[in-house]
Amino acid sequence: MDRRSIIKHAGIAGVLAAGAAPAAHAQAASVRWRLASSFPKSLDTIYGGAEVFAKKVGELTGGKFQISVHAAGELMPAFGVVDGVQQGSIEAAHTAGYYFFGKNEAFAIGAAIPFGMNSRQLSAWMFEGNGLKLTREFYAKYSAVNFPCGNTGAQMGGWFRKEIKTPEDIKGLKFRIGGFAGRVIERMGGVPQNIPGGEIYQALEKGTIDAAEWIGPYDDQKLGFNKVAPYYYYPGWWEGALQLDLLVNQKAYDALSPEYKAAVEAASAFAHVDMQAKYDARNPTALKQLVGAKTKVVAFPKPVLDASFKAAMEVYKDLDAKNADWKKIYDDYRAFQKDQLIWARFAEARFDSYMQGVQL
Repeated sequence: MDRRSIIKHAGIAGVLAAGAAPAAHAQAASVRWRLASSFPKSLDTIYGGAEVFAKKVGELTGGKFQISVHAAGELMPAFGVVDGVQQGSIEAAHTAGYYFFGKNEAFAIGAAIPFGMNSRQLSAWMFEGNGLKLTREFYAKYSAVNFPCGNTGAQMGGWFRKEIKTPEDIKGLKFRIGGFAGRVIERMGGVPQNIPGGEIYQALEKGTIDAAEWIGPYDDQKLGFNKVAPYYYYPGWWEGALQLDLLVNQKAYDALSPEYKAAVEAASAFAHVDMQAKYDARNPTALKQLVGAKTKVVAFPKPVLDASFKAAMEVYKDLDAKNADWKKIYDDYRAFQKDQLIWARFAEARFDSYMQGVQL
């Protein structure tokens, strides 16, 4: 190779090196965040979703982007995390949006609403429909960027001290029920209680409440609810799926490099799938163990479900008339759900129904 060729190639290499240097430098910058969870460490599946997310961010960035995860009560109360993100006292939170329906009922739609979508339908709406677009427009009002970050799947209907045979049995019932669904229980004459997961057992044991729901067999068994309430009802009509959110402070997110933003997005998607896989894998064994321990697993009677559905539709009609944020998101949500239900009738629902009736 002659001298001019050497200079030519050296010049190209120098230009490439100079062009690559800023990106390499940006990616190498160390970032440390704090993430507050709304859940106790004892619930390894739902609290663990934040840990799975944080670990994956570290792996995707060669350990340069570190996120410390803090259980409910360590940095702030379980229900204080939205304020923490909005004020910038933490960079991120892992929570269920419906806990904050008192701020605005629209918080509930991306998490779970009574007689809402199941987990696959909700993910489809979020990632392929208008869900993420609409909920991000809403969360921007609270200086936050939201990412789907876990789903429990359909939940159980909770633990009761007495049988629920008719809608009348809901009247006067002090029921720990998460978030927005309490509005429906209230309309049915019940007395909803919004209590953090780590405090439910004591309330049920002491008789402060008459009934409580959390998630499903795996978590409920760990929390020991079967020791203080004999009747385990299904389904949790208020949570056909519960989607968890990663909330990121807008300024903290905007300060990230493109590579680190991609890591946050990829890690949250990984944690989203991982959480439901864990629940689906662990719930069957836990349910069998609960039944073996003499838990009475009972279906809500159809009249109770019908009355609950009617009450829910009344609540939604009222909200449509007075909450513009709610109506904008809810209208799109329901339109998407209607098409999903038509499709499921011809595929998933029929297949599942058949398989549940055969002997394997």
